[in-house]
Amino acid sequence: MPSPTPALAPAHARIAVVGAGPGGLTCARILQRHGLAVTVYDRDPDAGSRDQGGSLDLHEDDGQIALREAGLLEEFFALARPESQEMRHLDPSGRLLGHHLPAEGETSAPEIDRGQLTGLLLRSLAPGTVRWGRALTAVGGPADGPRTLTFTDGTAVEADLVIGADGAFSRVREAVSPAKPRHTGVGFLEAWFDDMEGTHPELSALVGKGNAHAADGERGLFAQRNSGGHMRVYLIRKTPVDWLSRHGLRPEDTKGIRAHLLREYADWSPELLRLLTDNDGPYVDRPILALPVPHTWERSRTVALLGDAAHLMPPLGVGVNLAMLDACELALALTCSTTVDDAVRTYEKTMLPRSTETARMLDGAAESLLEEPTAEDLARFGGDRP
Repeated sequence: MPSPTPALAPAHARIAVVGAGPGGLTCARILQRHGLAVTVYDRDPDAGSRDQGGSLDLHEDDGQIALREAGLLEEFFALARPESQEMRHLDPSGRLLGHHLPAEGETSAPEIDRGQLTGLLLRSLAPGTVRWGRALTAVGGPADGPRTLTFTDGTAVEADLVIGADGAFSRVREAVSPAKPRHTGVGFLEAWFDDMEGTHPELSALVGKGNAHAADGERGLFAQRNSGGHMRVYLIRKTPVDWLSRHGLRPEDTKGIRAHLLREYADWSPELLRLLTDNDGPYVDRPILALPVPHTWERSRTVALLGDAAHLMPPLGVGVNLAMLDACELALALTCSTTVDDAVRTYEKTMLPRSTETARMLDGAAESLLEEPTAEDLARFGGDRP
C-alpha cells in the first residue's frame, strides 16, 4: 500500500498541477528549476486552441517577483510594453480628465499579452510537462493520499499532491471547499479591435498607447491596448447574468447587441460610442464572479489551491499577480520543506491571510468601475474634475 502523502518528502512526491494558466505554469517552472518533478494537466486540446485573453500588468511586488524566481524576468521585459502603463481618464463627452504617462524607464507594472506570458512560461518547461486535453472530472482517493485525478477522457492518474490552478470553476477546489463563485451584479462585454493604426486611427489617438477609462455612474468602459496593433474594450454595466436572453438577444447577434448598447449609452459622445460599435467581430459576454469573502477551508495534506481557484475576485488588476505570487510561494515552500504536509502548511499560513485581506478590500468593488473619478483619483493622473 502506498505511503500516505504527509510522510513524503517533496522530492519523492508525485505533484500534479491542474490548469496551464500563468499561475499553474509559474508553479511548475519554479519546481523544475529546483529539481522537483511535476506534471501539469489542462483541459484545452493544445496551447493555441483558444483566445488567451487581454493584456496583463505585472507588478514589481508580486508578479515580477514570481518571474524572477522562475528565471524569466529578463525575457519578460523583452516582451513587455512599458509604454502601456499610460492611463487616460475620460468623461462621457470624450474630454480628457486625467492622464498618467509613465516615466522613462518605469517598470512598476508593464503590460504583456496573456498569450505572450503563457508562451514564455510554456517554453521554459521541460518537454512533455503539460498534458493537454485532460479535463478534470473530480479529485478522489483518501484525504491522506494518494489522490486520484479522473478525467473526462476516461483516464486517471494518482498524485501525492494536487495543486488546483484551474480557475473560477475549479474542480480541484471541490475536494476541499463547497464554495461556488457568485455573480457580483456587474458584467463586462468585451469587444475586439484589429489594426488600430490602419483601420481605427482615431480610436488609437483617443486611447493612446495604454488604457483609457470612462464612466458616468451607471455604466463605463475600459479600453486596453494589446500588442500587434490590437485593442480590447470592456463595456462595464450592472446586469443580471441572463441579460442577453431577457432582452431577446443571443451571443452571436452582434447587430442586435450593438443596437441595445447604443440605447444604453445614448448620451455619450459619438467619439466614445465608436468604442462600442466599431469592433471587429462579435461581442463576448463576461459576467463578473467572485468567491465568498473570506474563503477558507480545512487544510488538506494532499490538495493546495492557488489563484482564482483559491480566491476569485473582481478583475481590478490583482488576479494574475496574486496567482503568480501564490505559485511562487507554494513552489518555494515545496523546495524548502521536509514533507509535502509541511510545505502546504507553510504556504497557506501566508497565502490565506493575504488573499482574505485583498478580497475584503475588493468585495463589491466591481461597481467602482462605473463611478466617475474623484478629485483624488484625478490628482494621481494629473487632472482635475470639471
